[in-house]
Amino acid sequence: MYGDLKGKTALVTGAGKRSGIGYAIASALAKYGTNIVIADLGKAAGENTQVATGVQTEMAEISDELQNRFNVKSMAVAVDVGSTSAVTEMAAVVGDRFPSVEILCNNAGASFGVPNAVHTYDEDAWMKTIDINLHSVFRMSRAVLPLMTGSGGTIINTASRAGKVPPIFNGAYAVAKAGVIMLTKVMARELAGAGIRVNAICPGQIMTDLEKWRFGLEARFFESTPEEREAEMCKSIPLGRIGKPEEVGKLAAFLASEASSYLTGQAINITGGQLMEL
Repeated sequence: MYGDLKGKTALVTGAGKRSGIGYAIASALAKYGTNIVIADLGKAAGENTQVATGVQTEMAEISDELQNRFNVKSMAVAVDVGSTSAVTEMAAVVGDRFPSVEILCNNAGASFGVPNAVHTYDEDAWMKTIDINLHSVFRMSRAVLPLMTGSGGTIINTASRAGKVPPIFNGAYAVAKAGVIMLTKVMARELAGAGIRVNAICPGQIMTDLEKWRFGLEARFFESTPEEREAEMCKSIPLGRIGKPEEVGKLAAFLASEASSYLTGQAINITGGQLMEL
């Protein structure tokens, strides 16, 4: 379907867990012959972190899987998207392997300090949430753009429904994702002359580890079960179900391909109808 993706190279952050949206995006692109760079924090097995991230062994396994399954080139790189120096070093490593990157998917994200209202939110947790979700998009884009300039390409930023409709007790995440949407529009205007399109994906409820964690948290708060919380959420979704990571992956493949060649600066909802406004 998207034959123009064959032979291109895509870098996908937050792609080191098979249960996540990043992995689904990487798989969808590899299916069409795109070379893949799996980028994630790359913690050691058994190492505790504040967020669920890909471990080094799983990242390597995913890279090998995509390479063997779809006959593409693939590599796994560990990167802390909250560190400018780490992002710069990662870009250099990728550049040594691939002469150009045509597709950048800024998908890494996390939420710290929740649930909390704005007036009770821990400041460090607030700042870290903003940094990982918003500033990382700036860092990654700035570092990878030299690998894109000259060949053109596409940047796909993972925003969120939360960037358009304010949730309660998760303000930092919502503010960061709203920032990602505006950054997407700024970049789209600034990079159009270089032949680089920039769009954002705004997922609603997608069945990832984070979504399962949310249902578990709500279950404790409402003294119910995760299954009951999921059923309650589905009542607000016209299609009546939680989305699948693969469905987000398919949207990313469309945005990366020439099938969307006249689309830039957009923040596209993928919410099962839960959000219908632009």
